[in-house]
Amino acid sequence: MLDFPNAKINLGLYVTEKRPDGFHNLLSCFYPVKWTDALEILPAPEMRFDMTGLPVPGDPETNLCLKAYYLLQQNHDLPPVHMHLHKVLPMGAGLGGGSADAAFTLRILNKLFELNLTAAELENYARQLGSDCAFFVRNKPVIATEKGDVFEPLTLDLSGYMCVIVYPNIHITTAEAYGSITPKEPTCTMNLLLKQDVKVWKEVLVNDFEAALFPKYPELPQVKEKLYAAGADYASMTGSGAAIYGLFEGGAPDNLVFPGHYLIWKGLL
Repeated sequence: MLDFPNAKINLGLYVTEKRPDGFHNLLSCFYPVKWTDALEILPAPEMRFDMTGLPVPGDPETNLCLKAYYLLQQNHDLPPVHMHLHKVLPMGAGLGGGSADAAFTLRILNKLFELNLTAAELENYARQLGSDCAFFVRNKPVIATEKGDVFEPLTLDLSGYMCVIVYPNIHITTAEAYGSITPKEPTCTMNLLLKQDVKVWKEVLVNDFEAALFPKYPELPQVKEKLYAAGADYASMTGSGAAIYGLFEGGAPDNLVFPGHYLIWKGLL
C-alpha cells in the first residue's frame, strides 16, 4: 500500500508556557500542504525498512516509521512488513515531515491489516510518537494547543492561495529553537486572528521563534522579505524553523528565484 505523507505549515505560533515535564505549551494553527514524502508498506516474509531520497541522520532502526509499527504491534498481531520511505521533506524545517511519516505508517497499517481503529484511537497512538504526530491522522486545519497534540476543529479554507515554501538548508534542532524562547501568552485569541483577512495577518499573526532565530540566521529574514517583495499576502517561518513560506492569492510570480542550494516547493493549498 502506497501513500504520501504531507507537510504542514503553522499559521502563527505562540509559545505560551514551559510545562513541568520539560515540554512547552503552544498555540498555533496547523494547516496541511501538498509537499510530500512517499511511503510504501507491503506484507513481507521478514521485517525490512529502507529509505531513499534525502539522507536522514541517525540509525535507521530508530526511524519513526519503525517506532510506529512496533508501537501498534504491542496491541495487535501485525505480521512482518517491508517499509520503503522515499524522503523528500527536509528535516529540521518545521514542516512536520517525520511526524507525518509516523502518522501515515499508523494509517496504512490500520487499512492494510483491517485493524478498524478509529481516528481517535490512531491519534492516541500518534501522540506517543511525537508532539504533532496526531495532527496528520485527520490531516485537516486545526487550532493546536498544549504540546501541539490537542486540537480544536477549524473552518479555514485557503484553497485559493498558492503556497511557496523555501528551505535554505539550515537545520534548526528543536532544542536550539526552544532554548531561545521566553514563553508568553498571546494578546488575542487564535480564532479572532485567523478570521481577519489574510492581507492583515502580516500585522497580527506572529511566529514567536522568528524573534529568537532571525538574528542568528540572517538568511531567514532575507527569504521572508523576498517573499513579501514578490507580492506575498502573508509570509512566516513555519514551526520552529527553518522553512519560510509565503501565501500568494492567485499564484506566485514566475521570476521568484533563490540560491541553488535552497529547496523550494510551490503548490496550491
